Amino acid sequence: MAENIFLFVPNLIGYGRIVLALISFYYMRTDYVTTTWCYLLSGLLDAFDGHAARMLNQGTKFGAMLDQLTDRCATMCLLVALSVLYPDYMFWFQLSMSIDIASHWLHLHSSSVKGIANHKLIDMSGNPILRIYYTSRPVLFTMCAGNELFYSMLYLLYFTEGPLIPIVSVSIFRLILLISAPVALAKTAISLVHLVTASRNMAIIDVNEREQKATSQKD
Repeated sequence: MAENIFLFVPNLIGYGRIVLALISFYYMRTDYVTTTWCYLLSGLLDAFDGHAARMLNQGTKFGAMLDQLTDRCATMCLLVALSVLYPDYMFWFQLSMSIDIASHWLHLHSSSVKGIANHKLIDMSGNPILRIYYTSRPVLFTMCAGNELFYSMLYLLYFTEGPLIPIVSVSIFRLILLISAPVALAKTAISLVHLVTASRNMAIIDVNEREQKATSQKD
């Protein structure tokens, strides 16, 4: 009897993430408390679906794509809301969305066609920073969480400063924003490295294919 991939535990968690994300989108203009809780919980579950996939041996290509698409769509929709709330900074939110989507799409696409290329392909693991980014789950979680917290705090600060921390005389939401800002910038820088490297890999694949075509035509 064939396994039902759609009912694997990690994918069920993924569906829950989508529901929570949709609820947060619906309330973004009217209820910042519900929005924030649902959005952050959806992001937090991202760590649990991967853990469940490894523990239950239920990792699937469908689940990986579901996870990626949920992440990208959730961040993009939050940035759309921020563009409405902070119209003076719309260009920067648009730029962030473009870098995020373009880098992930081109990186995944170049990875899927690597099999037809040769050893000239650039291996991003040669970069020590990217090697740590790819191989250390705590680092990857910190980078992703920091990025999401930065934008989430921007969203929250539009409505409220939150509780004040007496020792530093700064609200907790603003403090989290300041701490997560460098992480968000670093993640954007890594996305740019992805974009450039994936573009160079695609160019290498194109050159390789053109050389093979030219050789075959001569023969």
